[in-house]
Amino acid sequence: MKELMNFPYGHILVLGLAKSGTAAARLLLQSGRNVRVNDKNTTPDDKVVRELEAMGAEVITGSHPLSVLKDVDVIVKNPGIPYDMPLLQKAQSLDIPIITEIELAGYLSDTSIIGITGSNGKTTTTTLTTEMLQKSDQAVKIAGNIGFVATEVAQSLTQDEKMVLELSSFQLLGVKTFKPKIAVLLNIFQAHLDYHKTFENYKNAKCNIFANQTADDYLIYNADNLIVAEAVISASSTKVPFSLKKRLENGAWADDTSIYFKNEKMIDKQDIVLAGDHNLENILAAISAAKLSGAGNQAIYNVLSTFAGVKHRLQFVENINDRLFYNDSKATNMLATQKALTSFQQPVILIAGGLDRGNDFAALKPYLENVKGMVLIGETQDKLRRVALEAGIPGINTADSMADAVKQAYNLSQSNDVILLSPACASWDQYQTFEERGDMFIQAVHTLL
Repeated sequence: MKELMNFPYGHILVLGLAKSGTAAARLLLQSGRNVRVNDKNTTPDDKVVRELEAMGAEVITGSHPLSVLKDVDVIVKNPGIPYDMPLLQKAQSLDIPIITEIELAGYLSDTSIIGITGSNGKTTTTTLTTEMLQKSDQAVKIAGNIGFVATEVAQSLTQDEKMVLELSSFQLLGVKTFKPKIAVLLNIFQAHLDYHKTFENYKNAKCNIFANQTADDYLIYNADNLIVAEAVISASSTKVPFSLKKRLENGAWADDTSIYFKNEKMIDKQDIVLAGDHNLENILAAISAAKLSGAGNQAIYNVLSTFAGVKHRLQFVENINDRLFYNDSKATNMLATQKALTSFQQPVILIAGGLDRGNDFAALKPYLENVKGMVLIGETQDKLRRVALEAGIPGINTADSMADAVKQAYNLSQSNDVILLSPACASWDQYQTFEERGDMFIQAVHTLL
């Protein structure tokens, strides 16, 4: 297993355990660093705490005392911990650098990383890119926000292996020197303002994916997204655009019938299995990353002609009595739900709602023309009901559980309708993760059988 060779800090505070914090602490300890761990929600007798202490870490649990900052050179922070917590505000006043474990992964492998970010489409693009490389008989591993801790994967990478990283704004906000060999910036839309406070902060976090790149690195970017196109002007990378609107000599593009990379035709649109026009952007980005990494055209075609979607991301679940059920639990913001709704021509019964982050959902109204019924869940029921009434949707129900929501959606539906879970909200008011919410939907659908 690799160790950190050039990491310039000797005394590290790992703030927050979970998967990434635990992996970071292990790596730092194995690399001979002095490590202090602070986690509010873990107990002293936890198995992980005992393990880290046995490896030589000092572990403080139950609270975040300011004393944990004593003699600390750098903080490795769990991405989900907000920067406005008192401990981090104190650290910032003391000019203590704050990073995430993604930064550590960069020290372990800085020449074979494909990093992918964007407000929407990250997981689909990451999965597509990985499968295209795998089908091309390339050694590749997937990690990051998709569920596999980057430092753990990077530690085991061989010289010939590549790593495809899905990167969130939370992770990218905490990088100082990290740079992928190939960066992909899919889109930037307003999101996570409860964490970042301003849109400018959120945009800057996303742009960290290319901030440290040089002309020897590649930046694949969405030329159709005005915010992205303006943001990448300052990039030093070799730029590779993609577009659904115009032909590109130096990137990926599409016309009415086909997909191309530069002057090569890659696939006819009619041969692509993945549903939704918005996924064409993800496909263009994945093709670009795969081609720059040496993937073969036949492998790319084989993936696109068989790949039906990532779980919880506009995932087809079942056909029951000519009702098509789709699980889009990953749609944790309005933009994702807007794109999901534009993917279908037939009538839709929409299951939506969740954590209230202050949105009024007015931006959903123009996309509800094809929605004939809604079943509302979670904290945002009343807000979504107002929008549904304004849109003139005839059937509007509420449900206390996913099982009830699926039953009510089925009762509102007719043959050839789509029943779509696309919440437009985070899941944390009712579920621990969007994956749990999606799994409950799948279970409820299968119960109907």
